[in-house]
Amino acid sequence: MARAQGARAQMALAFETTYGTPPVGGFTKMPFASTTLGAEQPLLNSELLGYGRDPLAPIKDAVTADGDVVVPLDAEAFGFWLKAAFGAPTTTGTGPWTHEFQSGAWTLPSLSIETGMPEVPRYAMYSGCVLDQITWQMQRSGLLTATARLVAQGETVGTTTSAGTPAALELKRFGHFNGSITRNGSALGNVVSADITYANNLDRIETIRSDGRIDGADPSIAALTGSIEVRFADSTLVTQAINGDPCELEFAYVLPSGESFTFTVHAVYLPRPRIEISGPQGVQATFDWQAARDSVLGRMCTATLVNDVETY
Repeated sequence: MARAQGARAQMALAFETTYGTPPVGGFTKMPFASTTLGAEQPLLNSELLGYGRDPLAPIKDAVTADGDVVVPLDAEAFGFWLKAAFGAPTTTGTGPWTHEFQSGAWTLPSLSIETGMPEVPRYAMYSGCVLDQITWQMQRSGLLTATARLVAQGETVGTTTSAGTPAALELKRFGHFNGSITRNGSALGNVVSADITYANNLDRIETIRSDGRIDGADPSIAALTGSIEVRFADSTLVTQAINGDPCELEFAYVLPSGESFTFTVHAVYLPRPRIEISGPQGVQATFDWQAARDSVLGRMCTATLVNDVETY
């Protein structure tokens, strides 16, 4: 008997026209490292008395469908996750194309995501997926991945795929070696690592339904936070933190073939950190920054993806 193996797992996604209704086609095969996306329905213990010491049968509670998907930061497939996080981009160019995603959209698109284990076979379609949070880390070495946290409406399991034959993308993956960080247009030196987290802070619409599913997930006040760990070499960041002035931080990746991903945070505020001398090694400081709406641009951040994909 065949047993499920992660090495044979598949994932495909498509954007929905109607929330919670998987499209009949248009799915794209997605690269991923792992996923916890799933649905669960807990049981409620019976509180009734009068039938002896042995409990009565439990009853089912509401369905919860959510989870994380760990994906590579690449030049093509990552655009689908950016669209889920920010909404449809503004695309310019004639090839390569430049896709600009902006924060602040009032509505977000929903996705249908199918995960498949063909050897069982088991194909789970998660409809009404809305991106709650996306986060990644910049460092000197290692594999560069992002974690997308999703809130779904429900799960439908079958023995055959509902995604048809998904379109395939060319994997052009960014690495930590391709990354750089600038502050107000100038290279920011002595950075050991950086974390970036963008959250839509979804509000689940938990109305009464016969199927126990949610009615939707609406974005509330967004949040863009992170941290920068630097070798303490000068007082530039500390001075900014003391003065309370914002700066612009740009996190960028560029491939030799020309594809690029640039994430610009327009108004970053830094807290005043504790500078500790913990031993004879170099002194490091961590700034847990947070972003706000830039009054001139009218938004908090801009994500720009340059690749060979004509439209998302």
